[in-house]
Amino acid sequence: MTSLMQAMVLDAPGQPLRQAKLPIPEPGAGQLLLRVEACAVCRTDLHVVDDELPAIRHPLVPGHEIVGTVAACGAGVSLAAGSRLGVPWLGSTCGHCLYCRHGQENLCDEALFTGCQLDGGYADYVVADARYVLPLPARLDALRAAPLLCAGLIGYRALGMCGAAARIGLYGFGAAAHIVAQVAVSQGRECLAFVRPGDEAAAAFARSLGCTWAGASSVAPPAALDAAIIFAPLGTLVPAALGAIRKGGTVVCAGIHMSDIPSFSYALLWGERSIRSVANLTRADGISFMALAAQLPLHIEVRPFPLHEANEALECLRRGELNGAAVLVP
Repeated sequence: MTSLMQAMVLDAPGQPLRQAKLPIPEPGAGQLLLRVEACAVCRTDLHVVDDELPAIRHPLVPGHEIVGTVAACGAGVSLAAGSRLGVPWLGSTCGHCLYCRHGQENLCDEALFTGCQLDGGYADYVVADARYVLPLPARLDALRAAPLLCAGLIGYRALGMCGAAARIGLYGFGAAAHIVAQVAVSQGRECLAFVRPGDEAAAAFARSLGCTWAGASSVAPPAALDAAIIFAPLGTLVPAALGAIRKGGTVVCAGIHMSDIPSFSYALLWGERSIRSVANLTRADGISFMALAAQLPLHIEVRPFPLHEANEALECLRRGELNGAAVLVP
């Protein structure tokens, strides 16, 4: 093994990522060193670059949808070299606070997140806490497994917050929505997709994955929704979604960051409608979702980019030019 690796580094907020050669990290006690096979590009990475999240470390190697193989183990860890694992957003928690003790480790105040406070997968190698890595469906290659580690997981957690909703609206049909739509359809639910006005390619993509209707986010759906999941980081979509759901329905805000929600009439909320947010994920979410993903014939749409084109991949995501997910390949 050479002593240096390629990495893309965020030196300061709002700056383009810098291509660099860094020392290959060494795993400490309880850690794994993984050789990165693929790292998907998430909208959260844009929020990291744009400094829209708290406590971002600089300099930083971003990326938290990582597929890698075991290259070395730290003390106390015994895994076969070459074993394939996934590294998600949740990198560590305290393990003893109220949230950690009650199955809500995703809310731990001392949690550290991959590609935010911990160096992530925009590199040849990454170190991860062995307790927080996840098994991956064997049938998916690295390119298609990578988006499951955030887009898939957050969509799965958001879907769970919809309860038994039979008709679900998905606002923003990107990496997360294109996975969760397939999961929901496999459960016998109806999905409707809301896309950017004029984006017929995204609408057609949504219909190809089983959505019964796809149209502009500015348009009312053909029938009232039981629930809506908002993936786009636009606060203006919250009152729009409230207006689209029936009484007793739920609007789930699935992004880690959203622009300000404008004021709206109480009449939109009345009728026992509710608004919920999704915060991060738990390891239990990851294990449950990966087991489900191993059983379903999911179509994961990806566009690969070489690692050194990480800035272009981020800008393609920012401009809304992707169906599915961008994935970096070292």
